Amino acid sequence: MAKSPKVIITCAITGSIHTPSMSPHLPVTAQEIADAAIGAAEAGAAVVHLHARNPQDGRPDQTPEAFLPFLKVIKQRSGVVVNITTGGSPTMTVEERVKPAAVLKPEVASLNMGTMNFGLYPMIPRFKGKFKHDWEEPYLEGSRKGFFKNTLADIEFILTTCAENGTRFEVECYDIGHLYTLKHFLDRGLIKAPLFVQSVFGLLGGIGAHPEDVIMMKRTADRLFGDNYHWSVLGAGANQMKVAAIAAAMGGNVRVGLEDSLWIGAGKLAESNAQQVTKVRKILEGLGLEIATPDEAREILSLKGGDKVNF
Repeated sequence: MAKSPKVIITCAITGSIHTPSMSPHLPVTAQEIADAAIGAAEAGAAVVHLHARNPQDGRPDQTPEAFLPFLKVIKQRSGVVVNITTGGSPTMTVEERVKPAAVLKPEVASLNMGTMNFGLYPMIPRFKGKFKHDWEEPYLEGSRKGFFKNTLADIEFILTTCAENGTRFEVECYDIGHLYTLKHFLDRGLIKAPLFVQSVFGLLGGIGAHPEDVIMMKRTADRLFGDNYHWSVLGAGANQMKVAAIAAAMGGNVRVGLEDSLWIGAGKLAESNAQQVTKVRKILEGLGLEIATPDEAREILSLKGGDKVNF
């Protein structure tokens, strides 16, 4: 793993996992997403990872037109690094999922490294309220029979579609095998170092969040990629801060945000993305670590610059 002088905090603002009824604080409209992203940046996030939603009912929306209103506001009001999802949601085709990154040419885009079970349905019995929109419960329940399709052909399609954009990828690895898939595409020259590897822990269908799981992911990535990668982690749900602390102590970068967890503590909903950034920043600074600014993150990750995007 390449040694970075400072820790990059990524904040995943809204995602496509949680539904609007689960928290009144989940950003849905373009204005809410923009304000949340800017608040997270002001709290210390160098990178914001962005999904779009239908402003009326909050369902995931992967049209470039849904992204543009908040991307323009974020660019006007902040120098934060923008990371656009190519994951979208498990219900979308790969052609739909890649379109915002292909058209808008961000500095960073996410890229999932494998087809997998993606179990969201256990959240249904844990949610004690009433779903406001008719799509929410079937969407979550559908994950029991469905899966998140990221075939080798899909990954190659995303990489080649964005090849001329100058976009670097935040590579999401939910299991050990995903690291080997990444090595395959690195060896073929379809993705280039320095890699930005986001290890995902605690989502049903992927690797767990035990400290030994975290250590094993890093050890494997070290063996496969040596100094050619930067490591970041996210822990789903209650694992968010614990996994961040473990990885930070091992030299890693961290991701928080309402995409990954709606909570700030046991039984207490986070009131904003910025609140989670502030909490993880305190953990990092308590370990004696310094936080990277957006421009420092650009240098660490060899990004093209915020003036070279198409929004």
